[in-house]
Amino acid sequence: MSKKLRKTLGGRRDPHIKSLMRLIETQSKMTISNWCIDYAKKNILPIFEKHCPGDNRPRRTLNAAEDWLAGNVKLPYVKNIILNECHAAARELENMPAAQAAARCCGQVAACIHTPTHSLGLVFYGTAAIAYDSAGTLEKPEVYGQIAKNECAKMEAALRAVAVTNEENPAKINWNY
Repeated sequence: MSKKLRKTLGGRRDPHIKSLMRLIETQSKMTISNWCIDYAKKNILPIFEKHCPGDNRPRRTLNAAEDWLAGNVKLPYVKNIILNECHAAARELENMPAAQAAARCCGQVAACIHTPTHSLGLVFYGTAAIAYDSAGTLEKPEVYGQIAKNECAKMEAALRAVAVTNEENPAKINWNY
């Protein structure tokens, strides 16, 4: 890898991300969390596991978040796994950008059970994982940007597929900008 890669792709002002954010705002924390976890398990976790076979920390993190949603574990248990396992895995992978972004994505996705704004971690880290895994690490920023835009559209379509029309209890989200 000869050039410094961004750890995340996209920004909150990108039209495709703003569109996804508006949709997220209409959904409950439960819907947002389930969508994020499902998407990460199907599309992001395989990237991590391809690059780091046998390392189950991101998978444990997503499973712990699912266990919390099911009422089987307490939030401190999940937070401990997120911080001390998943984010630790990411810190160890400076020379593996796709795997590092995938691990960071899984940690952010699991954290959205507590704070729905972490759902953007799926977008920013998830698209980076997919872009670096599919295109390698030597492409121009425009190539990564296009991959991220395309993947964000898939993420939005996946959320639309499970979105609750006229959700009665949408998450209270402050995007802090």
